[in-house]
Amino acid sequence: MQHVFDQAIELSAPLDAQGGGTFTGHTHPAYANMVGPFGGITAAQTLNAVMQHPARLGEPVSFTLNFCAALADGAFTAHATPVRTNRSTQHWTIRIEQAGETVVSATALTAVRRETWGMNEQAMPTVPPPADVPAPQGKARVAWIDNYDARFISGGMPAVWDGADNGNSKTQLWMRDNPARPLDFLSLTALCDFFFPRIWQRKATFVPIGTVSMTVYFHVTSAQLAHIGSNYILGQAQGQVFNQGFFDHSAQLWSETGTLLATSHQVVYYKE
Repeated sequence: MQHVFDQAIELSAPLDAQGGGTFTGHTHPAYANMVGPFGGITAAQTLNAVMQHPARLGEPVSFTLNFCAALADGAFTAHATPVRTNRSTQHWTIRIEQAGETVVSATALTAVRRETWGMNEQAMPTVPPPADVPAPQGKARVAWIDNYDARFISGGMPAVWDGADNGNSKTQLWMRDNPARPLDFLSLTALCDFFFPRIWQRKATFVPIGTVSMTVYFHVTSAQLAHIGSNYILGQAQGQVFNQGFFDHSAQLWSETGTLLATSHQVVYYKE
């Protein structure tokens, strides 16, 4: 049986026989959020238009997505265009349209990676293993969260929404798809957006928010991701500046063995 994540990110065969860059897709009720779908699933659908493109060179290195508007429930059209192809790198623009209007715009860089000297300066923090961290109990407020096995080490959802300043907005958790699914670039992209809004963690105040822009930097190959399989991923996120209606946060995702898989950055709108 096809995994629900694969059902959600599925795109049609290319609609334009010559360019091969136009696809159709559909929102999925299992990834519904408060308004529109979970942003991580939208990001995965958008990147999938590049991954499915017959002219793609290499694998994702970076991906930036701008949420112009929330997707409405229903069908959408995805357009992926390679705007320049070099010997080992390829640059992309992608957009998702509904009712003739752009709701998502994105850019991506894919590349053929080569073996070079390497070093990881961002070491994984010391945390208890997934088996020692209990899973949250009870039904989630929104549908998409039930598609993840998330085990918060620190910085979980506020137990009391009392407006108290927690002093920082850091969250650490183990996470993976539920049911478990082998990791790939698309599921890793979605996991980069798992973190709930940092302002909720910092202030314990439920204010309206919306992610405006999200960037993911990939530090691994598809072969390395395949080696991880369906094991847990350690995620860490922390806000940096909250000011004049916008905040940003940075995030890191490691394998259980300490390999830094991806780093991510978001800018989020909030209203008080």
